[in-house]
Amino acid sequence: MSTMMRTVAIAGAFTAALAAQATTATAASQVKCFGVSLAGENDCKAGAGTTCAGTSKVDYQGNAWALVDEGNCAAMDLPAMDDGTARAGSLEELSRDLPA
Repeated sequence: MSTMMRTVAIAGAFTAALAAQATTATAASQVKCFGVSLAGENDCKAGAGTTCAGTSKVDYQGNAWALVDEGNCAAMDLPAMDDGTARAGSLEELSRDLPA
């Protein structure tokens, strides 16, 4: 292999390694936050009978999650429930705002 080809191969491998590192760092800084997505906009899990992303049926469905930056889940500004009770995201599945 010529010196030029070897240099190009090493540069390509180095670039790929940097891209993989950046992707891993971004994914590691996000968490699953239940009860914060709007209907049809969840990232995954929306209870029995659903497949995954985009399958939530109601806004802020407690058993559907969205990825959010770590540390922001419980602090997100969400509207109060119909009865006036405060609504907050959770790192664990919630039993509120489930479809009928």
